[in-house]
Amino acid sequence: MNDKRNYVVFGATGTIASALSAKLRDQGHQLFLTGRNTDKIRTLSDSLKSPGAICDATSNEDVAKVMEQALEKLGTVHGVVNCVGSLLIKPAHLTSEDEWQNTIDTNLKSAFLIIRNASKSMMRTGGSIVLLSSAAGRYGMSNHEAIAASKAGVIGLTKSAASTYASRGIRVNCVAPGFVETQMTAEIAANETTMQAITYMHPLGKTGTPVNIASAIGWLLDEEQNWITGQVIGVDGGLSTVQPRLRVSSTAK
Repeated sequence: MNDKRNYVVFGATGTIASALSAKLRDQGHQLFLTGRNTDKIRTLSDSLKSPGAICDATSNEDVAKVMEQALEKLGTVHGVVNCVGSLLIKPAHLTSEDEWQNTIDTNLKSAFLIIRNASKSMMRTGGSIVLLSSAAGRYGMSNHEAIAASKAGVIGLTKSAASTYASRGIRVNCVAPGFVETQMTAEIAANETTMQAITYMHPLGKTGTPVNIASAIGWLLDEEQNWITGQVIGVDGGLSTVQPRLRVSSTAK
């Protein structure tokens, strides 16, 4: 990234978003950070010397207010990132309606509301909106019905919004990570047997890091990528598109 830009990061206190925010600040960009936890957003804002606000991204009123505050603080918003998300790994028959709705609201409704309000703020100036999907939205995974539906919805939303706002110079893309070790996945990562299976699912033979995802998001925000829109960038070690090779014993002839 060459020019200094202004970005709004929703869900900024999460592991991936924190890595992204630190990366963007290191590059000299101005940020407006949001999160649901008062202490966490204050700590992050102080650390990165960036303004922040409490925001429930499933509330249109909150998202609209954040965009207003961001414009007041930054003057112009060149890019918006949605890192709000939840993780529910349960088969459909064990998933309650409340769990289903919460997953849809957190992962998909937040993305819709952010596009709804960010597009209004960027209508005259153009810019970049980056959403987070998941390999689960592209690749059939057992016990992922709720999250798969919500993340597949983000992909559809990305492509439609990219078409709608292209004439306004607004690019809309999404990043679809594989398994990344974060605060949200810490319980899964603590199980050695589970992690061995998960690692094998990724053809590159390793799971992702927050910096892997943050780098992809930053790349999409960059104005040098001003001819990229409506794309789903899989950052998943080959999970969604490459079959892992059969591992043959070294003693085989």
